[in-house]
Amino acid sequence: MKKQIFSIMAITALLTASCKESGEQEAGIITRSDIKVENGLLSAEVMHSLAKVSDPQISPDGKKILYGIGFTSIGENKSNRELFVMNIDGTDNVQITKSAKSENNARWTPDGSSIAYILGGQIYIAGTDGSNPKKISEVENGVAEFEFSPDGKKILFISNIKSAKKPADIYPDLDKANARVADGLMYRHWDQFVEEIPHPFIADISGTALENITDILEGEPFECPTLPFGGIDQLSWSPDGTKIAYSSRKKTGTEYALSTNTDIYLYDIASKKSVNISEGMMGYDTTPLFSPDGKSLAWISMEREGYEADKQRLFVMDMASGQKRELTKEFKYNVESITWMPDNSGIWFTSCVNALTGVYKVMLADNSVSQLTDGWYDFDGVKVAGDRLITTYKSMNMPNELVSINTADGKYTQISFENKHLLDQIKMGKVEQRWVTTTDNKKMHMWVIYPPDFDSTKKYPALLFCMGGPQGTLSQSWSYRWNPQLMAAHGYIVIYPNRRGTSAFGQEWCEQISGDYIGQNMKDYFTAVNEMKKESYVGKFGAVGASYGGYSVFYLAGTHKNVFSAFVAHAGIFNQEHMYMETEELWFPNFDNGGAPWDNNPVAKRHYENSPHKLVKNWNTPILITAGEMDFRVPYDQAMAAFTAAQLMKVPSKLVLFPEENHWILKPQNSIFWNRIYFEWLDKYLKN
Repeated sequence: MKKQIFSIMAITALLTASCKESGEQEAGIITRSDIKVENGLLSAEVMHSLAKVSDPQISPDGKKILYGIGFTSIGENKSNRELFVMNIDGTDNVQITKSAKSENNARWTPDGSSIAYILGGQIYIAGTDGSNPKKISEVENGVAEFEFSPDGKKILFISNIKSAKKPADIYPDLDKANARVADGLMYRHWDQFVEEIPHPFIADISGTALENITDILEGEPFECPTLPFGGIDQLSWSPDGTKIAYSSRKKTGTEYALSTNTDIYLYDIASKKSVNISEGMMGYDTTPLFSPDGKSLAWISMEREGYEADKQRLFVMDMASGQKRELTKEFKYNVESITWMPDNSGIWFTSCVNALTGVYKVMLADNSVSQLTDGWYDFDGVKVAGDRLITTYKSMNMPNELVSINTADGKYTQISFENKHLLDQIKMGKVEQRWVTTTDNKKMHMWVIYPPDFDSTKKYPALLFCMGGPQGTLSQSWSYRWNPQLMAAHGYIVIYPNRRGTSAFGQEWCEQISGDYIGQNMKDYFTAVNEMKKESYVGKFGAVGASYGGYSVFYLAGTHKNVFSAFVAHAGIFNQEHMYMETEELWFPNFDNGGAPWDNNPVAKRHYENSPHKLVKNWNTPILITAGEMDFRVPYDQAMAAFTAAQLMKVPSKLVLFPEENHWILKPQNSIFWNRIYFEWLDKYLKN
């Protein structure tokens, strides 16, 4: 379960010009951290002090990169994002904004003469050095994201519209009443009650204002982009600026809660009409992208309705004939972000293969797929700059940095070093990959992360990390929530098995977990543990995880037979029967659980009969249970129920709830508090 969150902050009167024009810092500005790393070990405080590099944008002439960096103040318990510009080779790196509010969604104007960005929920245009910023929008509900038309005369932006009634809308005399009324499902989603939904708008840019604003989905009660994770990448301008392709699931209520059938629509700006061009394609159809010549449209598609972890295929449609074809039929892995080659001959994309996310290409002439990059990194979606591709990459040893890739041979060069001053102070643990044989005689990949200065003659406690999802992959990614190097720095050997259900090893490996939560993937966990227990340097074992990983911890607590000495479950599913009736996206349990608790089929019966809450009588191992009270995916009463059960069984246990957090613990001080409790708990039971 994945999500990026962009905060829209209130606008202030104090908007600075370029930092090149003023050496003074506005009060409350958050800048690059100069924290000192004690003993060379990564800590939660150091982790949150690392700069967050994101969203590189190439200037129209291909000579400059515009990007953002998020800086965090632990004391102020918030982050602030500033904008930077560098040459395409990484030289002449200059910070161009310096204000107390975040600048997001920065884009070059199509003629390259200016940049635009979002500040306080409105769009600003400034010089390429950040000078003379001018607000050009005054959208009532704010702007979440935007994109210029190819000629720069129009702008596409996302803003929310009202979708639910307040008491005063029903009874005007009750203007002080406060209530929510639902007469259909999906009345809440991820971390909010659905009272507003996003819509895409088009406007003319006239001087310093937006004019002739048009809602593309005028009068339609559907969201676009699709919540909770969709962004403006779900829409694409045609090169001639006459059409917009967009992705939307045009369903509401119970039908919306039970379906993933998201289609690609083509909106004609002149007629204001939309046409469904993926009619009959029943799964997720997302991320449409026009070719540079406008003759083709590509998008990512899943085949089956109701299954969010189906294979992500790459489709292309000929705009003249309407003919569609799948380009990656012979490629067994998922297609992720896509970028057209400038000559329209092929598409760059990223894919996670065997726990590494690399850059690949597919050629339209023969559907041939080849890998461009290698190495132990995870690469993000690319932008084209002549014979180079610009993107961000990261690993378990470092957060995002900008990287330049040669399109001819795949060789890459890091061109930003925003965290070098901190990373140079940190001793990272050795990362090792192993392939182990499972109980059904298959090969399973797993990462092992060792403590810094590891000494094989000593004993170390070990942590089995149970992945959420349940689909996904433990790859070379950097995490601010579950960071294996942070765990290793606290003296733990960390085990990251890519058990059944992970998605970077082909669809058969991924799909095996559906309908078998209690089966092979649990055996895979024990395979990983048994493999490591052969090593003389491994001592006590703990098991930790969140979401489905929290479910795994709860289930292991009732079945492990003293293999583990401590557990930590965050946002875990405890009572599968009750969970079905309180989560929001019902297509998910319908597919993975075999249906509802009342469905009389073998898969559903087996699944619900083996819910973790029915095994509490076997619990005997200390367990820490945490959750966010704004989590509507796995509501926090699951954590409360598990804690109550543990207490009644007289199992050493602790419950920690975060009133302001959702499925993830995101606020800096909350995260640091969580980490301190986490390591105190594990140290108590695994280091004694």
